[in-house]
Amino acid sequence: MTEPADAAPDVDRPAGEQPGRRRLRTAVRWSQRVVVAVAGATLGIALLGHVQAPIGPFDATVSFTPAPSGGAEVEIPPLGSLAVDAYDGPLRLDVQLRRVDQLRAQALATDPTQLNGVVNRVSDDLRAAVERLAWTTAGAGVGGALVLSLVVFRRRREQWVALGLSSLMLAGTAGLGAATWRPEALSQPTYTGLLVNANSLIGSAQDIVARYDAYRASLQDLVGNVSTLYSAVSTLPDTGGTADSVALLHVSDIHLNPAGADLVGQVVAQFDVDGVLDTGDVVDWGSPVENQTFGWIGGLGVPYVFIRGNHDSAVTAAAVAEQPNAVVLDDSSTTIAGITVAGAPDPRFTPDKDAEEETETLEESGQELADYIATLDEPPAIAMVHEPPQADPLDGVVPLVLAGHTHERDVSVLDEGTRLMVEGSTGGAGLRGLQGEDPTPLSCTVLYLDPVTGELTAYDEITLGGLGQSEVTIQRTYVDPLPTGDGEPTDEPLQGPALPTP
Repeated sequence: MTEPADAAPDVDRPAGEQPGRRRLRTAVRWSQRVVVAVAGATLGIALLGHVQAPIGPFDATVSFTPAPSGGAEVEIPPLGSLAVDAYDGPLRLDVQLRRVDQLRAQALATDPTQLNGVVNRVSDDLRAAVERLAWTTAGAGVGGALVLSLVVFRRRREQWVALGLSSLMLAGTAGLGAATWRPEALSQPTYTGLLVNANSLIGSAQDIVARYDAYRASLQDLVGNVSTLYSAVSTLPDTGGTADSVALLHVSDIHLNPAGADLVGQVVAQFDVDGVLDTGDVVDWGSPVENQTFGWIGGLGVPYVFIRGNHDSAVTAAAVAEQPNAVVLDDSSTTIAGITVAGAPDPRFTPDKDAEEETETLEESGQELADYIATLDEPPAIAMVHEPPQADPLDGVVPLVLAGHTHERDVSVLDEGTRLMVEGSTGGAGLRGLQGEDPTPLSCTVLYLDPVTGELTAYDEITLGGLGQSEVTIQRTYVDPLPTGDGEPTDEPLQGPALPTP
């Protein structure tokens, strides 16, 4: 009887074959079996050895990848990756964080009880994912070895051999990983890509947390002192007649700092302002999670006019607009206590590094606002932009332009007579402002305008120092020229007292 054509040659040795040749043939045959089993298992693991799993707020892909030295690697696109030499073996554990699940991230941000247990939750999620991956990888490895063995040898009995060999190899790999497990390596990862600076960044983050506790405690006293300081300033000569003026509070670049929100609330109450004008960057990233913090805007009790900064997204603007007292300007205008205010957003959104280069420049954005103003029956008293270059096309179009972005207060008069007032950072540049020796001061300005003409008559510049500048100051400046002893006109600032932190 002849053997079927699709069957592999019989492995039985020929009669009378020499013992040495017999052993050689046996060794070659088993070598072929091992190679096929290894190749099949590797192919199966490469194709099927991965699972999709939630890890904390992230959706992740967890997989085993053939590698000569084992270990683990966490990929954080587009920032880079970190590798840990945690164990030896032919398989490396890869964890790729693909995206943030907005619902889980929002739950973490809004529920302190969930946030407190996030480390344990991430550990549990990762452990569950690795356990599921281990079973998936074992099945993929054994299945790959069986399939390739059938294809190469075309004998069903060879599949049993492949099953035994692949199971033995996978068990050995698991045993080697367990025997060489090095938990201390987890504290010494190797960074690649943008994460090469992770050590210094983590150090800065830890320093920020430590400094923020002291900073916030200091600011609680400082913000409370606004009331006392205002009482002192109110005794200064009111030669500009601010008591009969419309008072509007100019804030900018809060950058999600709750101390900045506290300051706004205190000034609104103590200075009895008629409305708040925010020239942008109320958040840092423009993400939906950050928008959960805007309840303080609705609690101010006065109109809140807002334009987007380069850190604010369209989602940010929509969330601000949902507050009952808020108006978001986008080449549009509104009226507060008889004062007309127009505004345009920053054309850029810088947190989105993948966005295409904007087609509209800052000057073009300012020109569009100027074109809109030209359609109004009367020019507004105030125009709001985020970045100072947007103000250039508005010179001579409106008497006053408010801006921010630079985190440094500056007041100047442009060539055609328009006054440009650039606010500092009402949020002290957010947490980034704590990275230096002295945190960035918190600043805002109360504007006093004539209720009939809308002209700016005076303004109070309020500054709260940080850890290195622990005082509150208010400086009142009258815009109208005041006579001096020699009869020459001059602008006269009145410096309010400075209150040291108790």
